[in-house]
Amino acid sequence: MKLRHKILAVLPAVLLLVGCGEEPQPAEKAKEPAKPAEPVTALSAVYKMFMQARAWAPDAKLLQAGSLTVDEIKNQGGKAGAWEATFVSETNQRSRRYTYSVVESPGSNLHEGVYGVTVDSWSPGGSQTPFLIQAFRTDSDAAYAKALKDKRCAEYAAAHPGMPLLFLLEQTSRFPGPAWRIVWGESVSAGNLSVFVDAMTGQFLLTTG
Repeated sequence: MKLRHKILAVLPAVLLLVGCGEEPQPAEKAKEPAKPAEPVTALSAVYKMFMQARAWAPDAKLLQAGSLTVDEIKNQGGKAGAWEATFVSETNQRSRRYTYSVVESPGSNLHEGVYGVTVDSWSPGGSQTPFLIQAFRTDSDAAYAKALKDKRCAEYAAAHPGMPLLFLLEQTSRFPGPAWRIVWGESVSAGNLSVFVDAMTGQFLLTTG
């Protein structure tokens, strides 16, 4: 009988200790819906492609980069839903083109993320000169903002708000270093106006067309 009384006396303390040892389980948080994909600047996309290009060829240099059109994403303000870049290896005499897209876009024949497209033979002496990635300092949105400071470009952009823009980065004999060419139109040949911005310094260079 005494033993029973002792057990009954100790039992509340044991239950209290057990209760204190159990931590309350947090309620599961509702999963937030995924944010819609947004266009990105060239610098972000090109450096992602460069990381894979450097794995392909440690001496990879940038030959050309340009904006692409994606059905699902609207390009705006120097940002695009997809970009492409061509890198060259002077040691291997090869070039390789990559694309970067923020979405999987079958209609545009683009894969989400970085995708290596083609490998071709390459030799120096063409119209384009490869350059080190470190020379690419002025991002596409900054180049676009600089272009709009030119009165002629600003007036043309205001008069054609829905016109597509093409961004092209390369180094040619026209300028001593790599430069952005921003074209109002779907291609260089179809564009009515182009503006050139230094890709290293961000300085305005020239307007043509």
